[in-house]
Amino acid sequence: MALTPEEWVRQHFTHFLVEYKGYPSALLANEVSITVGGADRRCDSILYHRQGGRPRLIIEYKAPSVGITQNVFNQIASYNSILRADYLIVSNGLVHYCCKMNYAEAQVEYLRDIPHYEELG
Repeated sequence: MALTPEEWVRQHFTHFLVEYKGYPSALLANEVSITVGGADRRCDSILYHRQGGRPRLIIEYKAPSVGITQNVFNQIASYNSILRADYLIVSNGLVHYCCKMNYAEAQVEYLRDIPHYEELG
C-alpha cells in the first residue's frame, strides 16, 4: 500500500489507539468494504466488539491538508447508517473528533477526548 498522506494518518492514529489508549490491535480492521445505498464503499477502520464481532467504533481518516468538514461527518454518518457503531471518530492527524452515539435518544455526544478502550463501556 502506498504511503499517501491519509495512510500516514491511519498508521499513526491506529498506533496511538493501540499504544496509548489500550485498543486491542486484533479487534481493529482497516479498509472494510461495505455497501451504502447500493454503492460499494470502504470504511477506513472499524473496531469490533470482543463478543459478537459487532462494530463498536468506526474511524474516517483524511490527509492533514483536508479539513474536517460537514462532508466528512456526512460520509462517516452514511457508513454508520449501515454499521450502527457506538462511537465515531474523524481525524486528519491534526484535528480529531470523537462522538458517542445514543440511539435510544437519537442523540450524538461529542467527547472532549478519545476514550481509553476500557472507557468505551
